[in-house]
Amino acid sequence: MMQEAFPVSYIEPVFRPPSEAHSLILPVTNGCSWNKCTFCEMYTAPQKKFRARDEAEVLEEIRKVGERYIVQRIFLADGDAMVLPTHRLMRILQAIAEHIPSVERVTSYCLPRNLKRKSVEELRELRDAGLAMLYVGAESGDDEVLERVNKGESYASTADALHKAGEAGLKRSVMILNGLGGSSLSDQHADNSARLVNETQPEFVSTLVVSFPQGMERFQTRYPDFTPLTQEQLFHELQRFVGALELDNTTFRSDHASNALVLKGELGRDKAQLLGQIEQAIARPQSAGLRPEWMRGL
Repeated sequence: MMQEAFPVSYIEPVFRPPSEAHSLILPVTNGCSWNKCTFCEMYTAPQKKFRARDEAEVLEEIRKVGERYIVQRIFLADGDAMVLPTHRLMRILQAIAEHIPSVERVTSYCLPRNLKRKSVEELRELRDAGLAMLYVGAESGDDEVLERVNKGESYASTADALHKAGEAGLKRSVMILNGLGGSSLSDQHADNSARLVNETQPEFVSTLVVSFPQGMERFQTRYPDFTPLTQEQLFHELQRFVGALELDNTTFRSDHASNALVLKGELGRDKAQLLGQIEQAIARPQSAGLRPEWMRGL
């Protein structure tokens, strides 16, 4: 007897945050609507050219999933599902609620630019319909770094989006890229990234390490004098960033596969403990439980 095909259609490669490892990945768009960040190779393959998926197809997939599976979490893929109009997102969320009532939370990546055209009231509607959290790749809070990597955002635009999402009651998970500024911009990258996080007080903050599995040629078109940080310099930058954080109730994670040092804690409660772990990684790396090089990657 032939096994029935899984009802969701994917165009590889497909990406999701580490914390969505056990979620159903539901593509509502293909690729990323910006896709110009020079450090990001996630959606550069020809088949990942940006487009919104056919709405009827997505709704049919939701219906079929509900017939066959019990799902608790859904991640709306690809790079920025929030680029879709609010009314379209609402129909997707309503279909999830109708056909997969076991779902406890729905999440999505979100570019700050996606929220410019959405009001706080619209975001509240989406929250009430089941959208729980947005993963915002801030990458840096430093305008010079953001310009060098062609992020298409600024400190102000990212802060505005995070404030708007927070006001709407959506949880926010902010990602900062350790090493993105290279050696020359490392200090201001750490300082202004901490300033951004302190101002917006997101519920979650994570750090990833910038890497170039396909080479640095694309990145160096806008940042030709970029000098990558050594492992020790990455730890010093991370130490400076964490040391400058003044957070009231934020979960901190540095557990992505790109990180040599796995860190988990609550800020501000665990700040001293996290800084102690970083200090040990700098002073005694052989006893810090670092991930071996072969285990690191995207």
